[in-house]
Amino acid sequence: MKRITKILSFVLLCVALLTGCKSARTIVAPVEPETPRYLSSKIQLTVPYKGDKVTMGGYMKMKSEERIQLSVQLPVLRTEVARIEITPDEVLLLDRMNKRFVRAEKSELTPLLPKGSNFAKLEKLLFDASQAGGKSTFTGKELGISSLNDARLQLYDFSASEMELIPTEVSAKYTQVELNDLIKLLLTL
Repeated sequence: MKRITKILSFVLLCVALLTGCKSARTIVAPVEPETPRYLSSKIQLTVPYKGDKVTMGGYMKMKSEERIQLSVQLPVLRTEVARIEITPDEVLLLDRMNKRFVRAEKSELTPLLPKGSNFAKLEKLLFDASQAGGKSTFTGKELGISSLNDARLQLYDFSASEMELIPTEVSAKYTQVELNDLIKLLLTL
């Protein structure tokens, strides 16, 4: 019995010594920065208009993997002129001045957009623009709208704070127009 007690004591002493010799450092894998769920910014949009250029302000709001809203406002009055709402499946263009709208499915837009364009790439573009040193000014050509080559969109004053992003409701006062009609209108600017 004494012998078992001595052996057990010796084993416990060895375990205690080995435990005390372990390193205090632990290996930690590098942590990837988490992409925020929400993003908002102010925007400045410059577009050609009747041989001149018009600059308007507004805002961009995004809830990751769900919805992006762009609101364009008149310079002095700060009244919303247009709203563009993009989801993974459709785009809603709302012309507040002329009380009309276009609702286009993803399949209708695919032939008009640059190859490989999708909601996830647009999200990434916006998140990258919000990073320090990220590209936050885009031309129409860079956004895949070659007819608006002189247009420029600048995003600034970013926030990743949580917000409520309510889907746009289209009032009965608005008239739905075909996507092709809106494209013709944009090309005549």
